[in-house]
Amino acid sequence: MAAVTSPTDTAEATPTFTSGVSNVRIDVQVTQDNQLVTGLTKDDFAIFDDQRQQPIVYFGRESEPLSLLLLLDVSGSTRQYIEQIADVARTSLRFLRPKDRVAVMVFARNTRVRLPWTTDMTQVASELRGSVTDDTLGAGTNINESLLSAVSYIEETAGNSGRRAVLAITDNLGLNYKSPDQPVIDALESADTVLNAIVIGKGKRPEPISGNTYRNPDFTSPDVFRISEETGGEAVQADKAGQSFASMIERIRTRYSIHYNKPESAKSGYHKVEVMLSPQARQTYPQAVLRYRKRYRVK
Repeated sequence: MAAVTSPTDTAEATPTFTSGVSNVRIDVQVTQDNQLVTGLTKDDFAIFDDQRQQPIVYFGRESEPLSLLLLLDVSGSTRQYIEQIADVARTSLRFLRPKDRVAVMVFARNTRVRLPWTTDMTQVASELRGSVTDDTLGAGTNINESLLSAVSYIEETAGNSGRRAVLAITDNLGLNYKSPDQPVIDALESADTVLNAIVIGKGKRPEPISGNTYRNPDFTSPDVFRISEETGGEAVQADKAGQSFASMIERIRTRYSIHYNKPESAKSGYHKVEVMLSPQARQTYPQAVLRYRKRYRVK
């Protein structure tokens, strides 16, 4: 999918910026008419913490290295779509940069890391193809538990520098036992990780629960659409998984990184974040949509 490029688009050096407890990092995707808007500058953004504007202490355009975990649903109903993705994986991963890393995790009832972090995209493509025949993970589709496992792996192994993202490929069909969406959202936010998802096969967004409908709270339908939106990512339904995979890799890579100092007055708990375009940028892109996580937590 073509990108909408700002006239101010210029090259910039790769920073060596490490996130810590004193700063907040927000990854922002900007689109207009569903096309990526690239080339915006620091002056094109304003960021607010609990409704108070904060100075931007670091701004990057696609320059921070990315740690991307591919989370693949290998239950029986999804395998043909994983094959489609494997067929185009090597060319799709060309959107990544030399210092970017990819890991591959697969799940059904259980979860397993098939490939630890690597910069070898040929190896990633090979592992995607091998995952299609992985039948060691049991029957079922434990989506939320697998997302929590993905977050734990990222927290334990990804390090503190650079951006973090999960790309889940799943049919979004399953029944979580005592594992609702909100703890997954909390974990992703705490790990400074964005979830994106390609929903394949017959998967769709769960219908909202009406006021007259009773559902056992211990059993919930997973909703990767909601989880993606809340963490600043996006989820798409796809019949042609290979095409969607290439597009999603590009969209994950094409993001802005905004850092600001956590206010000294910030108390423990969640704090609201709002990112806006400057009046001039909004005039240039009046229909722009900004995707980013809306809060962070102080422990």
